[in-house]
Amino acid sequence: MKVSYKWLQELVDLPESPEELSREFIRTGTEVESIDTLGEAFDNIVTAQVTSKQPHPDSDHMWVTMVDVGSYNLDESGNPAPLQIVCGAQNFNEGDHIVTALIGAELPGGIKIKKSKLRGVESRGMNCSLRELGLGGDHSGILVLPEDAPVGVPFSRYWGTADTVLDCEITPNRPDCLSMVGIAREVGAIYDRDYHVDYPQIKSEVGRPVADELSLEIADSGLCSRYVARIVRNVKVGPSPDWMVQRLGALGIRPHNNIVDITNYVMMLTGQPLHAFDLSTFAERDGKRRVVVRAAREGEVFQTLDGQERTLAAGMGLITDGERPVALAGVMGGMDSEIEDDTVDVLVESACFDAGRTSHTSRDLALISDASIRFERQVDETGCVDIANVTCALIEELAGGEVAPGYVDLYPSPKEIPALKLRLERVRMLCGAPIEPSFIEGSLSRLGCTVTADGDDFTVVPPSFRPDLVREVDLIEEVLRLWGMDRVQATIPAAKNHIGGLTHDQHLHRRIGSILRSCGLNETTTYSFAAPGDLEKCDMSEEGRGVPVVLMRPLVAEQSEMRRSLLPGLLESVAYNEAHGTANVHLYETGTLFCGRENASLPKERPSVAGVLSGAWGDVTWIQRQRPLRFFDGKGVVEELLEQLRVEKVRFRPADGELYRFLQPGRGAEVLSGGTVLGWVGEIHPQVRERFDINLPVVAFELNLEALMRLARDQEAYREFSTYPSVDMDLAIVVNEDVSCEDLDRRLRSAGGKLLVGVRLFDVYRDDERVGKGKKSMAFALTYRADDHTLTSDEVEKVHQRLVTKVCKATGGEVRA
Repeated sequence: MKVSYKWLQELVDLPESPEELSREFIRTGTEVESIDTLGEAFDNIVTAQVTSKQPHPDSDHMWVTMVDVGSYNLDESGNPAPLQIVCGAQNFNEGDHIVTALIGAELPGGIKIKKSKLRGVESRGMNCSLRELGLGGDHSGILVLPEDAPVGVPFSRYWGTADTVLDCEITPNRPDCLSMVGIAREVGAIYDRDYHVDYPQIKSEVGRPVADELSLEIADSGLCSRYVARIVRNVKVGPSPDWMVQRLGALGIRPHNNIVDITNYVMMLTGQPLHAFDLSTFAERDGKRRVVVRAAREGEVFQTLDGQERTLAAGMGLITDGERPVALAGVMGGMDSEIEDDTVDVLVESACFDAGRTSHTSRDLALISDASIRFERQVDETGCVDIANVTCALIEELAGGEVAPGYVDLYPSPKEIPALKLRLERVRMLCGAPIEPSFIEGSLSRLGCTVTADGDDFTVVPPSFRPDLVREVDLIEEVLRLWGMDRVQATIPAAKNHIGGLTHDQHLHRRIGSILRSCGLNETTTYSFAAPGDLEKCDMSEEGRGVPVVLMRPLVAEQSEMRRSLLPGLLESVAYNEAHGTANVHLYETGTLFCGRENASLPKERPSVAGVLSGAWGDVTWIQRQRPLRFFDGKGVVEELLEQLRVEKVRFRPADGELYRFLQPGRGAEVLSGGTVLGWVGEIHPQVRERFDINLPVVAFELNLEALMRLARDQEAYREFSTYPSVDMDLAIVVNEDVSCEDLDRRLRSAGGKLLVGVRLFDVYRDDERVGKGKKSMAFALTYRADDHTLTSDEVEKVHQRLVTKVCKATGGEVRA
């Protein structure tokens, strides 16, 4: 929301410095993104006078003018000298006072003024029209100023456009601050001052009553809670007055014509979006024109004011004349009903459309407007009639319109605002400050609340334009932010028989992060929101992930669901880094997954930890070549994490089947602890990488954080080191190709008993002639040792032979000679 300091000063007394007001806004919860001086947009644009006007020697419609710009152009002696400017306008004469853009000026629309030649004649500037200055739609000729206009004065100073604009970031719960009146009310509450607004009044109502000419119908009650319509006849469409153009321009709104500008002006003043229709475009039936608010049909096509034809989805709101759509409800009007230069009668719409439906329509069509921004944050439906009257009064005053008697108001369920109980003791307890009752009553009253004192407590009726004030604690928050959270004295929390500290799970959570960082990964945070096709894009199965949790009011259409896996967000991070020249990406994230459940009001939330490795561990050096990260790098990170957490009975099994389509076949594994599946680790399938525009291989893992924390142990039982020597033996077993190393390792440890303390694979050998087709030889280094005595050769041989017999029988293998 852009706030004109100059306009705001007319509504409420302000401090001299915009910077001071900005600090107060920030202190009370309204961020100020920037403070801009509007006059800077007219740098190098000055008032001037035409001293000479001669026909162009090579054109029948252009003129060569000499323009006096005062001290902005000097001759060799340092005296003011006229500028030569070629001009195509026809509406000026010698001696006229005009506006000239000098070399170096930048006009609205990105037009930069440079020294040029037009048909061989040098031109050193530009004589400007209203449209070229961004001040109106008149492009028929240059702007001619009054005869007494000064020469060589900055245009911003002469025109009165010098203004300071605060660009405020309004939070979604404060729709009342999306208006100048709302900002003035907020300033009044901050500084304990009155604000004042002089709304124009309708002078007379003539002609046929609105109720006799117009009928309203809300066919879908979920679309619109209130619809008010008025008619103004015999309007004269033309340019808006300068003061309105300047105010709208300060807020970043380009002028169109007086009717459209009035609706925009009233919206920025009050926060109520309005729309003006050409009444003649509504079909007349049985002596009346109809306005019907209904839901769009699937695939219905509508052309909006921006000239684009849009295909609508079922449920989107439409304003129609009973048959033909004329506007997207709460978003944008249509081409067929817009105000034209020949418009005579105007239908003024002042309505309140459903916030959720408007938001969905706006975002699904990627059509964000000033109206939709306000409707999706809830507009005050109780003010529709009053604001329609203000609009009609301005049309009557500025466009010579005749306001028809009465209005049509469809308000099926009038809004009721319950009173809230506010306890002084509760205010002081939650705020931690001795806030006085007088401050509480004064602050809430300034914000528009009706406050009645009842001893030490208050009965408060929130204003209709504050839909966020529904509980006692909401009122307390308003009191505290105005009083100043910086004034609350820091105290030690009251507690008995315990001290503060992290919980066991919090310690464990930090420990997991520390382990992953020690492995070379960097922590990142991605959005908890996801696109509807994220899992499909990754080829991830939805099995065990529940139904998607769909957001009612997503911030953007691409993030309309809650995430069900951390992998898509991390792959987006890899793609972003790779696209910006960072090839070596090592990231991890701990976050929550949201699994929806049928017939359940809340989803199941499951904590998860995931990581991605891409590129190499480090850059190429003179002594070290770059080695791309592969499956075993990711597996090593997972093994280190589980070992540091002292998770027992860890094993890996091949990740096969439909559940792991997103992993490259033969390079993925499930991670287990006993019979509990902790997650997976593996290389991402090239087809998935291609969908994310990732060129380099990516190793990833994702583990169930809840199961991980449950199986982790804080301490390991002490085991005394053996002082007796060990016996090392090698064993090569020939087995079928489908026998995995993990399976052999597990069987060797089981068969070796307590004396077998080490198993290490050191060789895999394949040869169709020596080993056999479809076979492989796997060689292991085995370490035997006893804790209480020195092993004898007979003892070791007996244990070793039993191990060989058991393993060969279980796997169908044989010892390789």
